[in-house]
Amino acid sequence: MDSIGIGQLAARAGVSIDTVRYYERSGLLAPQARLPSGYRRYGEGQVSRLRFIRRAQDLGFSLKDIRELLALSKGRDVARVKRVAEQKLADVEERLAALNRVRDALSTLVESCPGHGRSADCPILAALGEERIQ
Repeated sequence: MDSIGIGQLAARAGVSIDTVRYYERSGLLAPQARLPSGYRRYGEGQVSRLRFIRRAQDLGFSLKDIRELLALSKGRDVARVKRVAEQKLADVEERLAALNRVRDALSTLVESCPGHGRSADCPILAALGEERIQ
């Protein structure tokens, strides 16, 4: 593949040009070369890297996590990559458990509210005014 410009890179990876620039400022992506005019040029490696970054973000990895995964991918430390992914999975499981608790509490409040009457008698408003929702 010949080198491509930032617009083509962004299009091939399904991101905006601003996203490419942001990843460059974050140190996650660098152009393959620059023309004398200063325009950035990218190759297939940058396309693959950008897609990697986007897929990792879709899985919930932070830019810090992605930076670590990219560094690990160079060293081929698969065991460490697995540990990072296991930690991310544990974090997701914790967030899901917290969201399930919120859903259950909110569902209980919604079921207890008749949807009419005085606001002073509203179980939702009363629960939100408590120190801690059960």
